[in-house]
Formats: sequence, structure tokens, C-alpha cells
Amino acid sequence: MDVEVKRASKSYHSSGGKAVEALSAIDLTISSGEFVCLLGPSGCGKSTLLKLIAGIETASSGAVICAGEVVVGPSTGRGFIFQDYSLFPWLTVRQNIAFGLQRGKGTKREKRELAEHYIRLFELEEAAGLYPKQLSGGMSQRVAIARALCLQPKLLLMDEPFAALDAMLRQKLQEELVRIWQRENATFVFVTHDVEEAIFLADRIIVMSPRPGAVSAIVPVQLPRPRERTDAAFVELRASVLRLLHERQSSIAQ
Repeated sequence: MDVEVKRASKSYHSSGGKAVEALSAIDLTISSGEFVCLLGPSGCGKSTLLKLIAGIETASSGAVICAGEVVVGPSTGRGFIFQDYSLFPWLTVRQNIAFGLQRGKGTKREKRELAEHYIRLFELEEAAGLYPKQLSGGMSQRVAIARALCLQPKLLLMDEPFAALDAMLRQKLQEELVRIWQRENATFVFVTHDVEEAIFLADRIIVMSPRPGAVSAIVPVQLPRPRERTDAAFVELRASVLRLLHERQSSIAQ
């Protein structure tokens, strides 16, 4: 699914009634099948932009267009994964993954087989009967991603899904996510403030600046896959993006 953001702005009202602009005139095009990371410091509007694309929030001005249609609200064709997993605590892993299929098309058997496919894909067979409170953070995140993909969205939006995980588990899930993206042939948009994570995952990195949020730079990641974090080209690009972020922050501070 392709995405086009046209001069999209978003303002909120503070407790005192004053308008606070979170995003300003965002112009952005994402091609179908692309893996894009939104990168920037806290408060730069990454999550707000993601929610506009998802239809969870509405732009104050401008528009978001997905697959040729203006976004006016959430859709099963646009999956969304929150940082805190948002699993239903009263449902098992299997029930959580299959939950979104209840109102969809297909027979009960077809829906069950689809849910089992994603349970196997994420190696959750032994945990299928467990409840969220019995899961580790990494396993909970795998369930959240499997649940979103079970609806077979053409666009998957992820809001810092690995931020709370330890470094080793985070790297493992990044590798899994790239494999799933390559297999599913969907468009992925991933919010992060971690430069290395963005370079490992993305085809392009959208660097955002705060006050209010705007697209500061677009960095193509032309490294072959699978990517090695210790390769000279990877290290060089990481240093380049860090310099870019530092320069943008310095110019704002002046």
C-alpha cells in the first residue's frame, strides 16, 4: 500500500486553551512495499504522524492518502502496533492473535488456519495457551505483531515496538521483523529514536525535527540485506546520520 501525506499539520489545545502545533505541513510519499523509519528525538511528532496515517487521529489541515483514498479513520488494511503491546489480558495468545478475524470474511476453519499460520511463523506454538501476564516482553511483542499481521494488512505501522526490550532481544526481533516484511510484501512504517535500529531496518529514514514536527531530511539506506552492524558502510552511515541529527538539533537551539 502506498502512502501520500500532503501538507498535513496537527495542532492540539493545551489546558489553558492555547493551540500547540505538533506537526507542520508534512509532505511525504511512501511507496508500496517499502520499509520506512521515522527517526527523531522525543517530541518531534513521529508518533503523531504515524497516528495520522493510521486514521487514529485526524489532521488539522492537509490530508493523508493511502492506496488512493483519503484516510478518514482506522482500517483493518492499516495495522497498528503500540509500544505497550495492548494485548487483551483475558485472552490467550491464540485468542489474541485470532481476535481481529472474528468479523472478517471466511469460514471458521479458514480463520483458525490463518491464526495458526502466524502462531507457527512467530514460533509461539508452546505459548499459544498462555495469557499475557505469563509472557516475557519479547514474546508479548511477537504476539502483538502476529495479531496485526493476521489481519493481512497492506500497511503495518509500528510505534517504537522494541523500545522497552533489552539490546539482545531487540536485535533478534529486528531480524525477525525484516524477514516477515520480506515475506509478507507489505509496506512497513516504523517509529524509532535509535539510529542503528533505523539503519538496520529501513529502505529510507525520514529524519524529523521538533517544534513543531517537520521532515528535516530523507536518508536512503542503500546497504545490501542482510545487514551487518559492524560493516564499515553501516558504521559510516550511522556516523553520518548522527551528525545530521546533531546539526539539526544545534540549528534549532540557536
